[in-house]
Amino acid sequence: MTYSAAAIIPAAGIGSRMKLNQPKQFYPLAGIPILIHTLRPFLNNDHICQVVVVAAADMISGVQTLLVDHFSRRQREKINVVEGGKRRQDSVRAGLEAIDPAMDIVLVHDGARPLVSETIIKNCCKAVLKDGAAIVAVPVKDTLKKSDGSRKVVATLDRRNVFHAQTPQGARLSLFQKAFTLLGDREVTDESALLELAGIPVTIVEGAENNLKITRPEDLFLAEKIMDTSDRTTMRIGHGFDAHRFADNRQLVLGGIKILHEQGLAGHSDADVLTHALCDAVLGALGAGDIGRHFPDSDEEFKDIYSIVLLEKVMELAARRSFSLVNADITVVCQAPKLAPYIEKIKQMIADSCKVEKEAINIKATTTEKMGFTGRKEGISCHAVVLLSSHGK
Repeated sequence: MTYSAAAIIPAAGIGSRMKLNQPKQFYPLAGIPILIHTLRPFLNNDHICQVVVVAAADMISGVQTLLVDHFSRRQREKINVVEGGKRRQDSVRAGLEAIDPAMDIVLVHDGARPLVSETIIKNCCKAVLKDGAAIVAVPVKDTLKKSDGSRKVVATLDRRNVFHAQTPQGARLSLFQKAFTLLGDREVTDESALLELAGIPVTIVEGAENNLKITRPEDLFLAEKIMDTSDRTTMRIGHGFDAHRFADNRQLVLGGIKILHEQGLAGHSDADVLTHALCDAVLGALGAGDIGRHFPDSDEEFKDIYSIVLLEKVMELAARRSFSLVNADITVVCQAPKLAPYIEKIKQMIADSCKVEKEAINIKATTTEKMGFTGRKEGISCHAVVLLSSHGK
Protein backbone atom coordinates (compact mmCIF):
# COMPACT_ATOMS: atom_id res chain seq x y z
CA MET A 1 0.00 0.00 0.00
CA THR A 2 1.62 3.24 -1.16
CA TYR A 3 0.88 6.47 0.67
CA SER A 4 2.67 9.37 2.30
CA ALA A 5 2.02 10.46 5.86
CA ALA A 6 3.06 13.23 8.19
CA ALA A 7 3.05 13.33 11.97
CA ILE A 8 2.47 16.36 14.18
CA ILE A 9 3.95 16.08 17.68
CA PRO A 10 2.58 18.82 19.99
CA ALA A 11 5.32 19.43 22.58
CA ALA A 12 4.70 23.01 23.66
CA GLY A 13 3.29 22.31 27.14
CA ILE A 14 5.12 22.77 30.41
CA GLY A 15 3.60 19.78 32.26
CA SER A 16 2.93 21.64 35.53
CA ARG A 17 1.38 18.57 37.16
CA MET A 18 4.72 16.78 36.90
CA LYS A 19 6.36 19.33 39.27
CA LEU A 20 9.66 19.04 37.41
CA ASN A 21 12.39 21.63 36.91
CA GLN A 22 11.94 21.44 33.13
CA PRO A 23 9.16 20.68 30.61
CA LYS A 24 8.30 16.99 30.91
CA GLN A 25 9.03 16.20 27.25
CA PHE A 26 12.73 16.96 27.94
CA TYR A 27 12.84 14.88 31.11
CA PRO A 28 14.87 11.63 30.86
CA LEU A 29 13.06 8.32 30.68
CA ALA A 30 15.52 5.42 30.99
CA GLY A 31 18.27 7.98 30.34
CA ILE A 32 16.78 9.41 27.13
CA PRO A 33 14.46 12.46 26.86
CA ILE A 34 10.78 11.55 26.64
CA LEU A 35 10.40 13.45 23.36
CA ILE A 36 13.13 11.36 21.70
CA HIS A 37 11.37 8.12 22.68
CA THR A 38 8.17 9.57 21.20
CA LEU A 39 9.75 10.52 17.88
CA ARG A 40 11.65 7.28 17.18
CA PRO A 41 8.77 5.02 16.02
CA PHE A 42 7.53 7.72 13.64
CA LEU A 43 10.99 8.25 12.13
CA ASN A 44 11.36 4.48 11.75
CA ASN A 45 8.12 4.22 9.72
CA ASP A 46 8.88 4.28 5.98
CA HIS A 47 5.53 5.94 5.19
CA ILE A 48 6.10 8.87 7.57
CA CYS A 49 7.79 11.38 5.30
CA GLN A 50 7.53 14.43 7.55
CA VAL A 51 7.45 14.97 11.31
CA VAL A 52 6.51 18.39 12.68
CA VAL A 53 7.47 19.02 16.29
CA VAL A 54 5.50 21.93 17.74
CA ALA A 55 7.32 23.62 20.63
CA ALA A 56 7.07 26.79 22.67
CA ALA A 57 9.18 29.64 21.29
CA ASP A 58 11.73 29.41 24.09
CA MET A 59 12.07 25.62 23.66
CA ILE A 60 12.79 25.50 19.92
CA SER A 61 16.57 25.70 20.22
CA GLY A 62 16.52 23.04 22.95
CA VAL A 63 14.49 20.70 20.74
CA GLN A 64 16.85 21.24 17.82
CA THR A 65 19.83 20.40 20.06
CA LEU A 66 18.13 17.17 21.17
CA LEU A 67 17.53 16.17 17.56
CA VAL A 68 21.20 16.63 16.68
CA ASP A 69 22.24 14.62 19.73
CA HIS A 70 19.95 11.64 19.06
CA PHE A 71 19.18 11.36 15.33
CA SER A 72 21.19 11.01 12.13
CA ARG A 73 21.34 13.76 9.53
CA ARG A 74 18.97 11.82 7.26
CA GLN A 75 16.45 11.39 10.08
CA ARG A 76 16.65 15.09 10.94
CA GLU A 77 15.86 15.95 7.33
CA LYS A 78 12.34 14.60 7.99
CA ILE A 79 11.77 16.90 10.97
CA ASN A 80 10.47 20.48 11.15
CA VAL A 81 10.35 22.37 14.45
CA VAL A 82 7.72 25.12 14.58
CA GLU A 83 6.37 27.45 17.23
CA GLY A 84 3.16 26.42 18.97
CA GLY A 85 0.26 28.30 20.52
CA LYS A 86 -1.45 28.69 23.88
CA ARG A 87 -3.87 25.77 23.41
CA ARG A 88 -3.24 22.30 22.06
CA GLN A 89 -5.45 22.97 19.03
CA ASP A 90 -3.48 26.15 18.30
CA SER A 91 -0.28 24.11 18.28
CA VAL A 92 -1.84 21.45 16.04
CA ARG A 93 -3.02 24.16 13.66
CA ALA A 94 0.54 25.53 13.52
CA GLY A 95 1.74 22.02 12.74
CA LEU A 96 -0.84 21.61 9.97
CA GLU A 97 0.34 24.83 8.35
CA ALA A 98 3.85 23.34 8.14
CA ILE A 99 2.70 20.09 6.51
CA ASP A 100 3.69 19.44 2.90
CA PRO A 101 0.43 19.61 0.89
CA ALA A 102 1.48 16.44 -0.94
CA MET A 103 0.92 14.35 2.22
CA ASP A 104 -2.01 11.92 2.04
CA ILE A 105 -2.67 11.65 5.76
CA VAL A 106 -1.69 13.35 9.02
CA LEU A 107 -1.32 11.79 12.46
CA VAL A 108 -1.25 13.84 15.67
CA HIS A 109 0.52 12.26 18.65
CA ASP A 110 1.21 13.56 22.14
CA GLY A 111 4.82 14.56 22.70
CA ALA A 112 4.70 12.97 26.16
CA ARG A 113 3.30 9.61 25.04
CA PRO A 114 6.66 7.83 24.52
CA LEU A 115 5.69 4.13 24.42
CA VAL A 116 3.60 4.09 21.23
CA SER A 117 4.45 1.08 19.08
CA GLU A 118 5.17 1.02 15.37
CA THR A 119 2.27 -1.43 15.01
CA ILE A 120 -0.21 1.07 16.45
CA ILE A 121 1.08 3.76 14.11
CA LYS A 122 0.71 1.46 11.09
CA ASN A 123 -2.80 0.39 12.11
CA CYS A 124 -3.88 3.99 12.58
CA CYS A 125 -2.55 4.89 9.12
CA LYS A 126 -4.44 1.97 7.54
CA ALA A 127 -7.69 3.02 9.23
CA VAL A 128 -7.31 6.62 8.03
CA LEU A 129 -6.69 5.44 4.48
CA LYS A 130 -9.78 3.22 4.61
CA ASP A 131 -12.23 5.46 6.50
CA GLY A 132 -10.85 8.98 6.35
CA ALA A 133 -10.22 9.54 10.07
CA ALA A 134 -9.21 7.38 13.05
CA ILE A 135 -8.36 7.49 16.73
CA VAL A 136 -6.37 5.05 18.84
CA ALA A 137 -8.31 4.05 21.98
CA VAL A 138 -8.71 1.26 24.55
CA PRO A 139 -11.98 -0.02 26.03
CA VAL A 140 -12.87 1.18 29.51
CA LYS A 141 -12.39 -1.69 31.98
CA ASP A 142 -13.54 -0.16 35.25
CA THR A 143 -17.10 0.56 36.30
CA LEU A 144 -18.00 4.18 35.61
CA LYS A 145 -19.78 6.34 38.20
CA LYS A 146 -21.44 9.70 37.67
CA SER A 147 -21.39 12.24 40.52
CA ASP A 148 -23.57 15.22 41.30
CA GLY A 149 -20.56 17.50 41.50
CA SER A 150 -20.13 17.09 45.26
CA ARG A 151 -18.60 13.58 45.10
CA LYS A 152 -21.99 11.87 45.60
CA VAL A 153 -22.77 9.03 43.17
CA VAL A 154 -25.97 9.62 41.25
CA ALA A 155 -25.66 6.91 38.58
CA THR A 156 -23.67 3.94 37.33
CA LEU A 157 -22.91 4.35 33.65
CA ASP A 158 -22.94 1.62 31.03
CA ARG A 159 -19.29 1.15 30.08
CA ARG A 160 -20.06 -0.89 26.97
CA ASN A 161 -18.82 0.91 23.85
CA VAL A 162 -16.94 3.45 25.99
CA PHE A 163 -13.23 3.98 25.28
CA HIS A 164 -10.23 5.79 26.73
CA ALA A 165 -8.87 8.03 23.97
CA GLN A 166 -5.16 7.81 23.16
CA THR A 167 -3.00 9.06 20.31
CA PRO A 168 -2.14 9.01 17.47
CA GLN A 169 -5.32 10.50 16.06
CA GLY A 170 -5.33 10.93 12.32
CA ALA A 171 -7.22 11.99 9.24
CA ARG A 172 -6.69 12.68 5.60
CA LEU A 173 -4.99 16.06 5.28
CA SER A 174 -7.99 17.58 3.51
CA LEU A 175 -10.35 16.49 6.33
CA PHE A 176 -8.13 17.98 9.02
CA GLN A 177 -7.95 21.22 7.04
CA LYS A 178 -11.73 21.26 6.68
CA ALA A 179 -12.29 20.70 10.41
CA PHE A 180 -9.86 23.45 11.43
CA THR A 181 -11.28 25.88 8.88
CA LEU A 182 -14.85 25.33 10.12
CA LEU A 183 -14.29 24.91 13.85
CA GLY A 184 -10.66 25.60 14.71
CA ASP A 185 -11.65 28.22 17.29
CA ARG A 186 -13.89 25.84 19.27
CA GLU A 187 -12.49 24.65 22.59
CA VAL A 188 -11.73 20.91 22.27
CA THR A 189 -9.48 18.49 24.16
CA ASP A 190 -8.30 16.45 21.18
CA GLU A 191 -8.37 16.28 17.39
CA SER A 192 -11.06 13.60 17.30
CA ALA A 193 -13.49 15.99 19.01
CA LEU A 194 -12.90 18.60 16.34
CA LEU A 195 -13.45 16.06 13.57
CA GLU A 196 -16.66 14.91 15.24
CA LEU A 197 -17.97 18.48 15.49
CA ALA A 198 -17.24 18.91 11.77
CA GLY A 199 -19.40 15.86 11.02
CA ILE A 200 -16.48 13.67 10.01
CA PRO A 201 -16.83 10.01 11.16
CA VAL A 202 -13.88 8.76 13.21
CA THR A 203 -12.95 5.05 13.37
CA ILE A 204 -11.59 3.55 16.59
CA VAL A 205 -8.30 1.66 16.29
CA GLU A 206 -7.28 -0.66 19.12
CA GLY A 207 -4.61 0.93 21.28
CA ALA A 208 -2.60 -0.53 24.16
CA GLU A 209 -2.66 -0.07 27.90
CA ASN A 210 1.07 0.68 27.87
CA ASN A 211 0.62 3.53 25.35
CA LEU A 212 0.38 5.85 28.32
CA LYS A 213 0.77 9.61 28.49
CA ILE A 214 3.27 10.97 31.00
CA THR A 215 1.11 13.30 33.09
CA ARG A 216 2.00 12.73 36.75
CA PRO A 217 5.28 11.80 38.50
CA GLU A 218 4.13 8.21 39.03
CA ASP A 219 3.71 7.81 35.25
CA LEU A 220 7.49 8.06 34.85
CA PHE A 221 7.98 5.17 37.26
CA LEU A 222 5.34 3.09 35.47
CA ALA A 223 6.79 3.87 32.02
CA GLU A 224 10.27 2.79 33.13
CA LYS A 225 8.86 -0.43 34.56
CA ILE A 226 7.07 -1.14 31.26
CA MET A 227 10.31 -0.54 29.38
CA ASP A 228 12.24 -2.79 31.78
CA THR A 229 9.67 -5.58 31.44
CA SER A 230 9.76 -5.50 27.64
CA ASP A 231 13.51 -5.02 27.45
CA ARG A 232 14.99 -8.22 26.02
CA THR A 233 18.61 -7.51 25.13
CA THR A 234 20.00 -9.27 22.07
CA MET A 235 23.64 -8.94 20.99
CA ARG A 236 24.85 -9.45 17.41
CA ILE A 237 28.40 -9.50 16.01
CA GLY A 238 29.17 -8.65 12.39
CA HIS A 239 32.31 -8.63 10.24
CA GLY A 240 32.89 -6.62 7.08
CA PHE A 241 35.71 -6.56 4.53
CA ASP A 242 36.31 -4.38 1.50
CA ALA A 243 39.17 -3.60 -0.87
CA HIS A 244 39.64 -1.02 -3.65
CA ARG A 245 42.50 -0.42 -6.05
CA PHE A 246 44.13 2.98 -6.42
CA ALA A 247 43.11 5.14 -9.39
CA ASP A 248 44.33 8.41 -10.85
CA ASN A 249 42.24 11.60 -10.79
CA ARG A 250 40.25 10.47 -7.73
CA GLN A 251 40.01 12.02 -4.26
CA LEU A 252 40.99 9.59 -1.49
CA VAL A 253 38.22 9.38 1.11
CA LEU A 254 38.40 7.17 4.21
CA GLY A 255 35.74 7.21 6.90
CA GLY A 256 34.20 10.27 5.30
CA ILE A 257 37.43 12.29 5.60
CA LYS A 258 39.44 13.52 2.62
CA ILE A 259 43.02 12.22 2.76
CA LEU A 260 45.94 13.95 1.04
CA HIS A 261 47.39 11.46 -1.45
CA GLU A 262 48.38 11.45 -5.10
CA GLN A 263 45.70 8.86 -5.91
CA GLY A 264 42.21 8.00 -4.81
CA LEU A 265 40.37 4.68 -4.92
CA ALA A 266 38.42 3.30 -7.88
CA GLY A 267 34.73 2.61 -7.40
CA HIS A 268 31.14 3.42 -8.35
CA SER A 269 30.70 5.56 -5.23
CA ASP A 270 33.44 7.59 -3.59
CA ALA A 271 35.11 4.18 -2.93
CA ASP A 272 35.44 4.84 0.80
CA VAL A 273 36.79 1.39 1.68
CA LEU A 274 36.62 2.00 5.44
CA THR A 275 32.98 3.05 5.46
CA HIS A 276 32.04 0.22 3.08
CA ALA A 277 33.61 -2.37 5.38
CA LEU A 278 31.75 -0.89 8.34
CA CYS A 279 28.45 -0.95 6.44
CA ASP A 280 29.01 -4.62 5.61
CA ALA A 281 29.78 -5.39 9.24
CA VAL A 282 26.53 -3.80 10.43
CA LEU A 283 24.51 -5.48 7.67
CA GLY A 284 26.16 -8.78 8.55
CA ALA A 285 25.15 -8.42 12.19
CA LEU A 286 21.58 -7.70 11.08
CA GLY A 287 21.56 -10.69 8.72
CA ALA A 288 20.69 -8.23 5.96
CA GLY A 289 23.07 -9.15 3.15
CA ASP A 290 25.82 -6.80 2.06
CA ILE A 291 26.34 -3.29 0.77
CA GLY A 292 26.06 -4.36 -2.87
CA ARG A 293 22.55 -5.70 -2.25
CA HIS A 294 21.32 -2.43 -0.78
CA PHE A 295 23.32 0.02 -2.92
CA PRO A 296 24.15 -1.77 -6.22
CA ASP A 297 26.84 -0.33 -8.48
CA SER A 298 24.38 -0.70 -11.37
CA ASP A 299 22.22 2.08 -9.88
CA GLU A 300 23.11 5.60 -11.01
CA GLU A 301 21.62 6.97 -7.77
CA PHE A 302 24.78 5.83 -6.01
CA LYS A 303 27.25 7.10 -8.61
CA ASP A 304 30.02 9.01 -6.75
CA ILE A 305 27.84 9.12 -3.61
CA TYR A 306 29.43 10.15 -0.32
CA SER A 307 29.58 6.84 1.51
CA ILE A 308 28.77 8.35 4.90
CA VAL A 309 25.25 8.77 3.49
CA LEU A 310 25.16 5.01 2.90
CA LEU A 311 26.35 4.37 6.46
CA GLU A 312 23.58 6.56 7.85
CA LYS A 313 21.03 4.60 5.79
CA VAL A 314 22.43 1.34 7.15
CA MET A 315 22.20 2.65 10.72
CA GLU A 316 18.58 3.70 10.08
CA LEU A 317 17.86 0.14 8.94
CA ALA A 318 19.42 -1.09 12.18
CA ALA A 319 17.27 1.34 14.19
CA ARG A 320 14.10 0.13 12.44
CA ARG A 321 15.01 -3.35 13.65
CA SER A 322 15.62 -1.94 17.15
CA PHE A 323 19.41 -2.39 16.97
CA SER A 324 22.06 0.16 17.86
CA LEU A 325 25.84 0.11 17.69
CA VAL A 326 27.72 -0.81 20.86
CA ASN A 327 31.21 -0.52 19.39
CA ALA A 328 33.21 -0.95 16.20
CA ASP A 329 36.80 -2.11 15.69
CA ILE A 330 38.21 -1.20 12.27
CA THR A 331 41.56 -2.11 10.71
CA VAL A 332 42.77 -0.31 7.58
CA VAL A 333 45.51 -2.08 5.63
CA CYS A 334 47.70 0.08 3.38
CA GLN A 335 51.36 0.77 2.72
CA ALA A 336 50.59 4.41 1.97
CA PRO A 337 49.46 7.00 2.85
CA LYS A 338 50.17 7.41 6.55
CA LEU A 339 46.84 7.63 8.34
CA ALA A 340 47.90 8.58 11.87
CA PRO A 341 47.14 12.32 11.37
CA TYR A 342 43.57 11.50 10.31
CA ILE A 343 42.54 8.79 12.78
CA GLU A 344 40.83 11.07 15.32
CA LYS A 345 38.83 12.92 12.65
CA ILE A 346 37.71 9.63 11.12
CA LYS A 347 36.65 8.28 14.53
CA GLN A 348 34.57 11.39 15.18
CA MET A 349 32.91 11.21 11.76
CA ILE A 350 32.00 7.54 12.19
CA ALA A 351 30.78 8.10 15.76
CA ASP A 352 28.53 10.99 14.67
CA SER A 353 27.09 8.94 11.81
CA CYS A 354 26.39 5.97 14.08
CA LYS A 355 25.11 8.08 17.00
CA VAL A 356 27.62 6.74 19.51
CA GLU A 357 30.38 8.22 21.63
CA LYS A 358 33.75 8.60 19.94
CA GLU A 359 35.23 6.09 22.42
CA ALA A 360 33.00 3.38 20.91
CA ILE A 361 34.94 3.56 17.64
CA ASN A 362 38.45 2.08 17.38
CA ILE A 363 40.48 2.52 14.20
CA LYS A 364 43.86 0.95 13.50
CA ALA A 365 46.10 1.32 10.47
CA THR A 366 48.66 -1.29 9.54
CA THR A 367 50.80 -2.46 6.63
CA THR A 368 51.60 -5.88 5.21
CA GLU A 369 55.35 -5.23 5.27
CA LYS A 370 55.26 -4.60 1.49
CA MET A 371 53.64 -7.97 0.75
CA GLY A 372 50.61 -8.39 -1.49
CA PHE A 373 48.60 -5.77 -3.40
CA THR A 374 48.46 -3.35 -0.47
CA GLY A 375 52.20 -3.78 0.12
CA ARG A 376 52.82 -2.95 -3.54
CA LYS A 377 50.73 0.22 -3.07
CA GLU A 378 48.11 -1.01 -5.54
CA GLY A 379 45.18 -0.35 -3.21
CA ILE A 380 43.72 -0.35 0.30
CA SER A 381 41.74 -3.00 2.18
CA CYS A 382 39.80 -2.79 5.40
CA HIS A 383 38.31 -5.11 8.03
CA ALA A 384 35.53 -4.02 10.42
CA VAL A 385 33.98 -5.85 13.36
CA VAL A 386 30.88 -4.50 15.15
CA LEU A 387 28.74 -5.37 18.13
CA LEU A 388 25.07 -4.41 17.94
CA SER A 389 22.52 -4.56 20.74
CA SER A 390 18.75 -4.73 20.51
CA HIS A 391 16.24 -3.89 23.21
CA GLY A 392 12.91 -5.60 22.60
CA LYS A 393 9.90 -3.36 22.11
